[in-house]
Amino acid sequence: MDKLLGLYRILAPIVGVLLTFLSLVVLPMKYLLTDGSDLQRLGEDLSILWVVHGWFYMAYFVVAFLLARRSRWSIQFTLLMLVAGLVPVLIFWVERVVVRKVRAEAPETAAV
Repeated sequence: MDKLLGLYRILAPIVGVLLTFLSLVVLPMKYLLTDGSDLQRLGEDLSILWVVHGWFYMAYFVVAFLLARRSRWSIQFTLLMLVAGLVPVLIFWVERVVVRKVRAEAPETAAV
């Protein structure tokens, strides 16, 4: 459980930062700025980070699912964990809730 929680705590912020940056910075640069401008081209170039987010999200998905199953959490809470990596900023709140829930249910993981 300690290793899963540790991996979860590493992957959640990475997925969250990538998704937030891509959604709030890269997408507007790519689609809202004048076509052909330097910033618009930068937005297009940075769009490759969606692939990076996808790879990290897949790892996050597996770790979150395994953590939820090992902890025997409800389907609703598990779905919240899994969807959090697809909604900008939500993952930061969910990560805090997950850590508190694990520590409450398994005090021996308090050091992680």
